[in-house]
Amino acid sequence: MVPHRRAGRTGLTQRGRIAVLPAAAAAALAVVPMAPATAEPQDGPAEVRAAVGRLHVQAERATERYNAAGERHRRLTAEAERLRDRVAREQDRVNRLRGVIGSLAGAEYRSGGVDPAVRLLLSSDPESYLAKAATLNRIGTHQAAELRSLRRAQAALRAQRTRAAWKVAEAERSRTALRRHQRAVESRLARAERLLAGLTPGQRAEEARAARSLGRPGALGGAPAASRHAAAAVAAARSAVGRPYVWGAGGPSAFDCSGLTQWAYRQAGVAIPRTSQSQRFAGHRVPLSQARPGDLVTYRTDASHVGMYVGGGQVVHAPRPGGRVRYDPVGMLPNATVTRI
Repeated sequence: MVPHRRAGRTGLTQRGRIAVLPAAAAAALAVVPMAPATAEPQDGPAEVRAAVGRLHVQAERATERYNAAGERHRRLTAEAERLRDRVAREQDRVNRLRGVIGSLAGAEYRSGGVDPAVRLLLSSDPESYLAKAATLNRIGTHQAAELRSLRRAQAALRAQRTRAAWKVAEAERSRTALRRHQRAVESRLARAERLLAGLTPGQRAEEARAARSLGRPGALGGAPAASRHAAAAVAAARSAVGRPYVWGAGGPSAFDCSGLTQWAYRQAGVAIPRTSQSQRFAGHRVPLSQARPGDLVTYRTDASHVGMYVGGGQVVHAPRPGGRVRYDPVGMLPNATVTRI
């Protein structure tokens, strides 16, 4: 089950993703150590499948941390770019004000002398001069207003430069965290692949068939969707059945679990967070017994997997590496929590 190549906009190998996200998010998102899988079993296919399943769960958790890191990096990068624009605008304003002050000084000189007020205008450090309140009465009203504007502009420029530098540095520091998340995913998938390679060809083929099963939609009647947007999201999720799971992928040709649900709601015109943990809190909770099509169902105590309820007691979800988007019973995993968007 070698990870698929992502297609379309997400069409990258795992190793290529760092080039797309050159500095991703968040030192605060340091990888949480995961318990190592049990030693590679030699007993038989059942033990191999159990160990592979544990590795896939660990890889999925690492994938969601990777997704969170990538989302934070994109936000930081956008903020840093906006701050750079502000710095440039503030610098233009400072330059314009300096030009105005220079014009005033030139006019004073041509009119016959440079008095103390004009020396102030020519000073490279007007702030220190203006700090002496006793001298303000020697400055013309217009000149004083221009200098005050310059002081404010220079202060704003310094603040914006400091803030922009901090944002850029934070994004750069997070590069290591993103790479750790990526290595955590890839190492677990590689270990799972080694385990599967130890099976016989027939056993590997059986495992591949099980992974690629699309499940059965069954009777999808019952309660209507919770809203028009939920109905559109269900239609999008069902249209994705059969597309491959690729960790870190958000569609349209491949998905991980939270990438599928986010993409489905985006097709309905609704923005929801990228990670399964954030999606759990993206709406309000409802009991599982009251689930309606379009509700998100997160699993495990850490909400490391998510699917979309589509009715008839079933979810559509992107299951695991090597698998494809499929139908499964809503109770397929423990600790199901239902969130209505």
